[in-house]
Amino acid sequence: MTDPSLDLLKGTLDLMILKTLSWAPAHGYGIARWLEQCTGDTLQVAEGSLYPALHRLEERGLIVAEWGITEHNRRAKIYRLTTAGKKQLRVSNDYWARFAGAVFKVLETSPTPA
Repeated sequence: MTDPSLDLLKGTLDLMILKTLSWAPAHGYGIARWLEQCTGDTLQVAEGSLYPALHRLEERGLIVAEWGITEHNRRAKIYRLTTAGKKQLRVSNDYWARFAGAVFKVLETSPTPA
């Protein structure tokens, strides 16, 4: 059973895809596997979430896709960041760092005795 508390918050998958592609171009399966490995299998990205996100990012001009051959000699779309995608990654990274820091402060704060 999936822990509902680990469901991805809106926008986090896009950010994580952009970050993954900042290292190197990759195909969808490679992106999903990297995210799983990076998080120690805490986050598992289903195809039903990944591919719509890739299409959304492509429509926004943040990534581009070209058909290529994978490391296992299979034909697949290989995604890479655009200049706009790199800029969006910087902006989103700053936002999520501030947001996560604020949430963490709330979770770590104890109430003050009255």
